[in-house]
Amino acid sequence: MPDKDAQTPRVFLIRHGETEWSKSGQYTGKADIPLTPHGEDQIKASGRIVYGNGKLIDPAKVAKVWVSPRKRAITTYQLLAGTREGYEVTECLAEWDYGDYEGIKTHEIQAKRHDRGLDKDRKWDIWRDGCEGGESPTQVAARIDELISQIRDLQGPLMKTSGQPKDVVLVAHGHLTRAFAKRWLGYDLSFPLSLMMEPGGVGILSYQHSSIDEPALLLGIGFPMQQ
Repeated sequence: MPDKDAQTPRVFLIRHGETEWSKSGQYTGKADIPLTPHGEDQIKASGRIVYGNGKLIDPAKVAKVWVSPRKRAITTYQLLAGTREGYEVTECLAEWDYGDYEGIKTHEIQAKRHDRGLDKDRKWDIWRDGCEGGESPTQVAARIDELISQIRDLQGPLMKTSGQPKDVVLVAHGHLTRAFAKRWLGYDLSFPLSLMMEPGGVGILSYQHSSIDEPALLLGIGFPMQQ
């Protein structure tokens, strides 16, 4: 029988704080835009509430931290955790490569494609159509799946144990975090699952029935009692 105190592993998805381009709605992929002062404050506020001993994200329960290579994500983790150490940078969490759409807004992308004779019957949808000069949904899904495989290899053997760190923290971006959640649940990126992730937001993924083969979105969670 599993230990009744064993906790099912969780994956905490964290979006970086506000940048000037996230604030304006400009697509920010490879551009290394820093956090705004307000973005830094967002992360510090989130950290005070959810990160620390006995809190929702308890460092003593975290087995691994992966972070996007963009400095806005790295700064986010460093502000959240109060350390410049203890994380691994991975391209698997880099934001969608927007290619020709870098730095512009949705309506501008749609107009640009319309002028080129595209999308005559339906509006552009990044989840279905991808980005010219950038990544397709298939390419984004492939690198996410690579990281999901690593996470399940890590968490699988720890599933029904107690007293060992088993949670994972991921720090990434707006589109990437939502894409990650879809792939975690086994959906194609084109699947019409509407998800939102605010700057500085925290999402949680886990497993049903303490089974590595039953990944789930943790829709609601009971918060730890304050000590």
